[in-house]
Amino acid sequence: MEDKYEAVYKSKQSYYDLFEQAKISWKRTQKVNPKFDEDLVKKRSRAVWVPQTWQRPKQKRIEINEFLAKHKTEIELGEMVAVFIDECHLLGGDVCGYVWGQTNSRMEILIKSEKDRQTYFGALNYQSKEFTIEAYPARNGESTVKFVKNLQRKYQRKKIVLIWDGASYHKFGEFREYLAQVNQASLADNLEITCILFAPSAPQQNPVEDIWLQAKNFLRKYWYLCKSFWAVKKLFELFYDSSKFDFSKIHQDHFSQELK
Repeated sequence: MEDKYEAVYKSKQSYYDLFEQAKISWKRTQKVNPKFDEDLVKKRSRAVWVPQTWQRPKQKRIEINEFLAKHKTEIELGEMVAVFIDECHLLGGDVCGYVWGQTNSRMEILIKSEKDRQTYFGALNYQSKEFTIEAYPARNGESTVKFVKNLQRKYQRKKIVLIWDGASYHKFGEFREYLAQVNQASLADNLEITCILFAPSAPQQNPVEDIWLQAKNFLRKYWYLCKSFWAVKKLFELFYDSSKFDFSKIHQDHFSQELK
């Protein structure tokens, strides 16, 4: 209403009253491909929900907490940089969320291609809370090496600690070879790059997961601006240019507190 009619009410209740009179409610949108023809559908797939059991990975929290405590002085002096890292697949369908719409009608957002996707690597600086994001063609060893090299250029003459999940491209192949090349025969306390893994199947440990979620919620809020996947990507990147991130998962005592 503000964008199209330049009408702004002093009280939010005025909007709610209008929505109620128009029988408009807050509901989840559903993506639909404008080229989809139901008559051409010959086969249907059945979705099966499998419940996942989350375990409390205490040992990993202890390991990460003890490492950060041990190197607290180096981190505070800027001699060592600890970063939480994660990757994200941005899809065209990620703009689907909750919007105001007619109560008895489906709210559809036209998604022309389910294949529209962009991979992002993100690194959250534990000390400064600065977030670094870069786009890559795929989530693999080659992209991982390039991203880590860029972090090295960003944090020159500093030891770097990568805290991330146990994806194969974090542990093997190209990145493993690069890690051996960088560290060579250095002792454990003098490595150029140190890698610490989160517990397996525990994405809730990584604060970058929360940042991706915030960005996707931002997209869903402004879905009407996403006329193309190019616009989706630009809006996604804009969110990081104008945001700062500081919540409980970032702080050192987060891991020890969760053990209580």
